Amino acid sequence: MNDITVRHDGETPAVKPLSILLYSDDVTVRDKVKLAVGPTSWGRPVAWTETATHEGTVMQADANDFDLVILDGEAAKSGGMGIARQLKHELFVCPPILLLVGRIGDAWLATWSEADAAVAHPLDPFVVKDAVDAFFAPAPASS
Repeated sequence: MNDITVRHDGETPAVKPLSILLYSDDVTVRDKVKLAVGPTSWGRPVAWTETATHEGTVMQADANDFDLVILDGEAAKSGGMGIARQLKHELFVCPPILLLVGRIGDAWLATWSEADAAVAHPLDPFVVKDAVDAFFAPAPASS
């Protein structure tokens, strides 16, 4: 996959935005995550797709190619842990998943859900930003 779009009109190449799916039934949680991550990660702009229901999340994940999925494990009715496990089992190519868990002690549940990383509530913006950036950090140069 190429992260740079080549333009032939003599202008500088445009950087491909990162596509992130964000699920929480609580709009304030979604706002906190977006504010913590900011407009870019490693110099690439972030394009958000927000969902508030289980069905909407699964539909978006199935229909689009996301670079990262962030799921709220504390969402009512359908928690992000169950959705994470469902996506890992149903999508042929599943993007990495960052799970927002209720407390640090719940991090073991992220293992059950097969999430790639977890961040605990209350959401520390620096921890959220670091967790998201870790997925997009450039590979170290080989010697």
